Amino acid sequence: MTKLPDGRYVDDAPYDPEASLQQLERRDLDAPNWVLVWRKFKTHKLGLFSGIFLLLSYLMLPFAGFIAPYTPNERNGDHLYAPPQAVHFFHEGEFLGPFIYPITAEPDLETFQWKFIPDTSNPQNLRFFCNGDDYKLAGFIPSDTHLFCAPEGATMFLWGSDRLGRDVFSRILYGAQLSLTVGLIGITVSFTLGILFGSIAGYFGGRTDWIINRVIEILRSLPELPLWLALSAAVPSNWSPVAVFFIISVILGILDWPGLARAVRAKFLSLREEEYVRAAEMMGAGSGRVIRKHLLPNFMSHLIASATLSIPAMILGETALSFLGLGLRAPAVSWGVMLNDAQNLASIEIYPWTAIPMLPIIIVVLAFNFLGDGLRDSLDPYQQ
Repeated sequence: MTKLPDGRYVDDAPYDPEASLQQLERRDLDAPNWVLVWRKFKTHKLGLFSGIFLLLSYLMLPFAGFIAPYTPNERNGDHLYAPPQAVHFFHEGEFLGPFIYPITAEPDLETFQWKFIPDTSNPQNLRFFCNGDDYKLAGFIPSDTHLFCAPEGATMFLWGSDRLGRDVFSRILYGAQLSLTVGLIGITVSFTLGILFGSIAGYFGGRTDWIINRVIEILRSLPELPLWLALSAAVPSNWSPVAVFFIISVILGILDWPGLARAVRAKFLSLREEEYVRAAEMMGAGSGRVIRKHLLPNFMSHLIASATLSIPAMILGETALSFLGLGLRAPAVSWGVMLNDAQNLASIEIYPWTAIPMLPIIIVVLAFNFLGDGLRDSLDPYQQ
C-alpha cells in the first residue's frame, strides 16, 4: 500500500479485472432485496413511468377541488354542451400570458342547436389562486381557493361542458377521487379474504381444504356481470352516495377473492413441506406464526404483482356498473357516472367531448398493467 500526500492509501497490486468483477457480483448478491428489486425495476421504463404517473394521480386526489376551476355539480345554464375552450398565450403577436377568448351562444336556425362563437377581439387573462365556490380539501378542510379560475364574466371549459352546463374537466378530477379509490378498497377486501381462506386451505388441507375449494368453485362458476348486476340492484335506492360507494367497493372485493385464494392455496401446498417450515413447527411455532413469518413472506412478490393487476379490474367493474346505472348515481361523481350521461350515440356524434371521461379510464388501466408487468419482472431480481 502506498500513502498519498492527501492521506489516502493506494493498493500497489496490479489491477485484476476478473477479481473486480467477482467482487461486484458478490456485492450484488449481498445487497438487500429491495435494492435488487429497485435496480431491476428502473430498467423497465414503461413500469417506472407508469408508477410515477399513478403516484402523482393518487397524490392529486385530496387536492382535486383546488385544481378544478369549478365544483362538480356547478351548472351554467347558458352554456349547455359548450365546446372545449383553448388556452392561448399570444394575441396578435403579443405575449399576454394564459388567456381565453370569451364565447357567446347563438341559435342556429338551420340545425336548431346552439353555436358558441369566440370573441377573438377580447382576450381575457385567467385568474390564479382565486376565490370560487366552496369545497372541502382532502374531504374535510373547508376552502374556496382554486388554482385557476375563469375571467370575470366569462367561462372556461377546458374539455367542454355536458348537457347541464357542468365543466367536464372539473368533473373528471372529482370523479377520480371515487374511481381510483374504489380499487384500493376493493383490493383490501379481496386480499384479506383471499389470503385468509387460501392460507387456511393450503396449510391445513383435509376437510377444510375441500370445503373452501368447493366454495371457490361455486363462486367462480357464477357469471360475473349478471352477479354484479344482481348484487348492485339489491342496494336500496335511498342510500347516500357514500354508502353506495362503499357497498360497491365491498361487492367488487368479495367477487374477486376466489382467484387469489386458489393461488395462495397452491403456493402453500408446496411451501408447507419445506424444511424450514418443518423446523419452525418442531420448535413449537403455532400455525398462525408459521403462516405469517415463514409462508407469506415467500409469496409476497406474487401478491404485490397481483394487486397492481387486480386494481384496474375493479376500476373497470365500478365503471361498468355506473355506466349501466346500477352503481354510483348522481349527485355522486365518478368516471362511470359521467359515461352514463354519454350513452346516446347521436349525442356523442354531435358533442364528442362528452366521451372524454373514457380517456382517463384507458390511461389508468394501462398504467396499472405496465406497473404490474414491471413489478412482476423486478420482484425476481436474479432472473436475467
